[in-house]
Parts: sequence; structure tokens; C-alpha cells
Amino acid sequence: MTESYHKAQLADIPELKALFVDCIKRTCTADYSPTEIEAWLSSIKNQQRWTDLVKHQKVIMLKVQNQLAGFASLKESDYLDFIYVSPNFQGKGIAKKLLAKITELALEAGAEKLISDISITARPFFESRGYTVLRENRNLRGEQVLINYRMEKAIKKNPDHL
Repeated sequence: MTESYHKAQLADIPELKALFVDCIKRTCTADYSPTEIEAWLSSIKNQQRWTDLVKHQKVIMLKVQNQLAGFASLKESDYLDFIYVSPNFQGKGIAKKLLAKITELALEAGAEKLISDISITARPFFESRGYTVLRENRNLRGEQVLINYRMEKAIKKNPDHL
């Protein structure tokens, strides 16, 4: 299988948004109600948010056989803002690869830890990667309260790679 990483461009926003919607609709239904999911997806309408994402963050897309398998973004030097994997590619190590790439970018930027706000659905994955919960967040989206978790992990360069 051919895999390739790409830095997202403004022209990639429709593809990023489509994956974002597909991922949430198909993988988060055990942890969030249909009305919570609709409230979460309402952010898709904020075009400025998506434009700012691509312009001001490091957004990495991972393609497999020229299909978008997932994407992740680093805001500032130490905040993992987005990480989404296509339901068609889940369970194939895509999230691990994206997280490793974002960690590498954070280290290059001088970060000593990575922080993120993680969905209920993604929390077990992040805990398995050594992240710890700092607090529960209650985010108001319209009339819905969406729960996620502020998580962090100390990072350092692997001396074996020097």
C-alpha cells in the first residue's frame, strides 16, 4: 500500500470537511447522541474556522492509495487541534502514524508536551498512547453540552533517532 503525507492546502478543505463529517457520524454514535453529533457537526458551517485551520496550523494529511485516510493538525507548538481518521481506514494504524508525525513537528517546534481536547470516543486511544486526563470539558454547542477531555503527554526526542 502506498502511503504519503501532505501538508494541507486551502483547496483540500472540502476533502478535510468530508472526512471530519464521515468520521463523527460513523464512529462516535456509541458515545454521543444524534443531537450531540449534529451540534458537533455544526462547526462545519464555519468556513473561517477551516480556512484559519489550514492557514495558521500545521495540517498533515495521510493518504493511502491516493485516498485521504486521516488528518491531524498542530496549533502553536504544543496543541493537537484535529485528529480524524476515515472510518474506512480505522484499525489500520493511521491514527498512530498521524500522532507520531504531529509529535515530531511539536518536538521540532521545541515543545516538551502535547495537549489536546479529546472526544469520549478517542480517549481510550490517547490513554493507550500515554496521555493523561487533566480535566473533563463541557462545551456548549447550541443547546447541547458536548463532553470531551483535556489530555496531555510529556514528549521528548527519542535518543535512538539522533
